Amino acid sequence: MLKRSARVPLLTALIALMASVAATNVIAQDSPVLDRIVETSTLRVGMSLSQPPFNMKARDGAPMGLEVDLANALAMAMKAELQIIEKPFGDLIQALESGEVDMVLSGMTITADRSRSVSFVGPYVMSGKSILTKSSNLAAVQQAGDLNESDIRLVALRNSTSETFVRTSLPQAQLTTVDSYDEAIEMLRADQTGALVADMPICLLTVMRFPNEGFATLNQPLTLEPIGIALPAGNAQLLNVVQNYVTALEGMGILPALREKWLENGAWVAALP
Repeated sequence: MLKRSARVPLLTALIALMASVAATNVIAQDSPVLDRIVETSTLRVGMSLSQPPFNMKARDGAPMGLEVDLANALAMAMKAELQIIEKPFGDLIQALESGEVDMVLSGMTITADRSRSVSFVGPYVMSGKSILTKSSNLAAVQQAGDLNESDIRLVALRNSTSETFVRTSLPQAQLTTVDSYDEAIEMLRADQTGALVADMPICLLTVMRFPNEGFATLNQPLTLEPIGIALPAGNAQLLNVVQNYVTALEGMGILPALREKWLENGAWVAALP
């Protein structure tokens, strides 16, 4: 892996070279979204900004997180200004399909169902479903079936794979859907639900973030899920360009460094509200 002091200058030089070649090739082809990015020098990225450690807001309101850093790297590669468009997670695919955003980076799992309407690049992170709870009994479950009881109340993000997971694998449980993790955490605090179903990194972070709330999570995820960048369908050149940049970021050690920073080192938690 590159030494941290040398990584940023080399990244800038390499990406600038890649961008100049990519832009020359794609403008000559018909790729509406990529054409718009190149012609306006603006990259619009949809995020919920409420899914730490993937994306969130610092105390001063500034976006931060693994996906914010990744979006900045992609914008730099495309010689474009990054514009983060905040939407509830459940509305992000619709925003992509309507052309309101150029891509979605928001802890989005690559699924066959979603891939019928959008394209994906990645995964850049492997995740899995877990639960956040105040119950020692729920925190000790070993398999999904242990949660499939009619007296268990669960909460999940609307239109997320967590919602799908509960509806398909835990049909007996009582499910409430919300637009943000902040809503779900408040429900847990008020004992209005038994557990939040979410990606394991989010559950682990929340335990760290609120050490006095009595939150707990599982030791192992219940599923294995690939997290990727969602792109509009029918834009093969955009797909190719983004895949090339992600491959380069991985090969240069930038993506591994981001995963270490945001998923393994919790020092940044102090910057959260």
